[in-house]
Amino acid sequence: MHGHHMHEEIDVKAILEAVERGEITADEALTQIKLKPYEDIGYAKVDLHRKVRQGVAEVIYGAGKTAEQIIGIIESMTHAGQQCVLITRLDKEKSDAVARGADAAGVKYTYHEAARIGVAGEAPAASGLGRIVIATGGTSDIPVAEEAAVTAETLGNEVLRLYDVGVAGIHRLLDSKEEIMKASVVIAIAGMEGALASVVGGIADCPVIAVPTSVGYGAAFEGLSALLSMLNSCASGVSVVNIDNGFGAGYMAHMINHMEAKR
Repeated sequence: MHGHHMHEEIDVKAILEAVERGEITADEALTQIKLKPYEDIGYAKVDLHRKVRQGVAEVIYGAGKTAEQIIGIIESMTHAGQQCVLITRLDKEKSDAVARGADAAGVKYTYHEAARIGVAGEAPAASGLGRIVIATGGTSDIPVAEEAAVTAETLGNEVLRLYDVGVAGIHRLLDSKEEIMKASVVIAIAGMEGALASVVGGIADCPVIAVPTSVGYGAAFEGLSALLSMLNSCASGVSVVNIDNGFGAGYMAHMINHMEAKR
């Protein structure tokens, strides 16, 4: 890219294990790890060590940035060896400009319009403890659900979508109870009164992440009613993210699905 040498993504644990086995010296290991922890590109300080600390690289929040700024951050991250970069809350027009910039830089780029997410680079193969199931109350909740689904898939998870299984036609949800019972994590997404989270929480034997959406009539208060219902859920094992925060739910589900015993 622009004549730069592409670094491989650094895996600090693998480097330390190589030292432990005597395959490389401590000095060689230090050189490999020393890639600077962040790059200051003027309008952003790009966190290049976040994958080392948190297991997932920095995600770009697209809403407050120009296409040029987003392209600059993508270039900084891919040059540092990041294989896959997520850009959330990205509208179609801005995405088209990002796509042209990524193309010029030789970076593969995909846009998921329903989710409003751009993906630069290659997503890893699905791994983890099992499958993430995403259930929505109604068709109106699909944009938030897609943000959760694409986030989880891009981070390397198998996702099953159960759309339009709200409590107003509860048989639709009960027809899918086997899939819910087999999940490693369930994301329950609903507006209106947000009752889906409690019902799913009563069926699932895994963590349930509830996402309130801003769908509903006036007294839904742009999702506040669903948020309060979900926080007051009588089902144990239900946690709640912010209104319309599909990204936060997808990211959290990924972390749960990739928990390893830390002994």
